[in-house]
Amino acid sequence: MAATLYGIKNCDTMKKARAWLDAKGVPYAFHDYKVEGIDRARLETWVRSVGWETLLNRAGTTFRKLPDAEKEGIDERKALALMLDQPSLIKRPVLDLGGRLVVGFKPEFYEEAVR
Repeated sequence: MAATLYGIKNCDTMKKARAWLDAKGVPYAFHDYKVEGIDRARLETWVRSVGWETLLNRAGTTFRKLPDAEKEGIDERKALALMLDQPSLIKRPVLDLGGRLVVGFKPEFYEEAVR
């Protein structure tokens, strides 16, 4: 299974996900979208797969620091633009298991997904 883990290197949740994958011997490539960015086509594919509401990290510091005008009336178009402009707004991690996505980290979800 070709897995890619998307996120930000220094995020605590990312560290937990990487440690879990390493402990289970799951091979994966790591894509740091704070360093490497995220392309529109991939983000649009994710939105079609899991929905922009799932991908947009409204609980994080980056979202809370946005001006109120940018937080109001968020729809898919606006959410995509925000996430492309500031990849820190994408919920972490995103684990791509060859087209099947797991957003966020919970050991039980990973256990089920990598079987």
